[in-house]
Amino acid sequence: MATLSPFSLLEDIFNRASATLQPPPWVVDEVQNRVVLLLNHVLQQEPEATVRLARQKGRVVLLQWRGFHMALAATPAGLLDRAAPGATSDLTLTITETSPLALAQQALRSDKPGVRIEGDVQLAAEVNWLVDHVRWDLEEDLSRVIGDTAAHTVGNIARSAIGTLRQFIGQRMAPGAGKAPT
Repeated sequence: MATLSPFSLLEDIFNRASATLQPPPWVVDEVQNRVVLLLNHVLQQEPEATVRLARQKGRVVLLQWRGFHMALAATPAGLLDRAAPGATSDLTLTITETSPLALAQQALRSDKPGVRIEGDVQLAAEVNWLVDHVRWDLEEDLSRVIGDTAAHTVGNIARSAIGTLRQFIGQRMAPGAGKAPT
């Protein structure tokens, strides 16, 4: 008897919803603006990142996953801005994994998703460097709002929860996990 995993049920619901429900254009526009602000905030915490990105000024990177896409352009200040509509991309990065649950599992395992790369090799190398070396110090940002001690406590709780979740996923993904004994 075959049993359905709750994860496969969630994935099926997500696939059906994403096929029929599309957010209004203004929501997509606002979300993309907020993503650019977040990326720039993180980039500003790493001076080498802004220096590297400034060398790529005007270059456009198109990010794609399923039906979602976002075009980003490097600014002379070494930050990112949304590319002008219709701008030709110098580099296209397409996430090949279509399952949002599989992407979440990869993220929890600290794995990079599969990406198809098309375009400028030097720009791809710079983007890869950014992905490998730039990290958001969320605890530092949180400390500005709630104080150092509280932020450290929240950080410890979050790290513990993520560690437990990683362990759970590791057990579920282990070879032979979930198979009935024969």
